[in-house]
Amino acid sequence: MRDPYRAPREGGETHTTIIERRGGGGTLFLAAVVVLFGIAVAAFLLIENKRDEAARTDAITAAAKSVERGAEKVGEAAEKAGDAVSNSAR
Repeated sequence: MRDPYRAPREGGETHTTIIERRGGGGTLFLAAVVVLFGIAVAAFLLIENKRDEAARTDAITAAAKSVERGAEKVGEAAEKAGDAVSNSAR
């Protein structure tokens, strides 16, 4: 029976042909996917960090406005109390 991998040469000699299979680039594709995933995660974290900073800034601004309104009320109450004391002293 004839070996399909051995082809006869001139003079009856045979030689062996070896076929090597190489990868289809699957490793490169997987590495590219991992890198893209890392970039997406980094972008997400940066965006979330910006949102957190904006939320903190908004909270501090709201608290400062609340303190301002409270101080205005205390000032008005002090003026009214001063007027009442002045009026009663007359």
